[in-house]
Amino acid sequence: QVQLVESGGGLVQAGGSLKLSCAASGRSFSTYAMGWFRQAPGREREFVARIRYNGGRIYYADSVKGRLTISRDNAKNTVYLQMNSLKPEDTAVYYCAADRSLTPSFSPQSYDYWGQGTQVTVSS
Repeated sequence: QVQLVESGGGLVQAGGSLKLSCAASGRSFSTYAMGWFRQAPGREREFVARIRYNGGRIYYADSVKGRLTISRDNAKNTVYLQMNSLKPEDTAVYYCAADRSLTPSFSPQSYDYWGQGTQVTVSS
């Protein structure tokens, strides 16, 4: 069992930066791939980024490449999402999620555990 708690969301102007954190409980954090997803009002939850259990493989949605960076610190049981050059269309609730599978997946249905989400609002 893994419990996830996101933090770091907030209100920022377009072009600004935020860093999200996701703290995990449980000793098995280092065996899970971790992902970030986001969900805007009236829209489906969408994939943002994924990092392999050992940080060896990273994937991004095309819409965030070059602006958002996922990383993890297994010693601290934490995964991060550094968000730069933010745009109003990045406004959403951001969720972290844990996936036991070694097969990369960008579908929310593939992930086993979820955090409660943190709101990111980018003003124009």
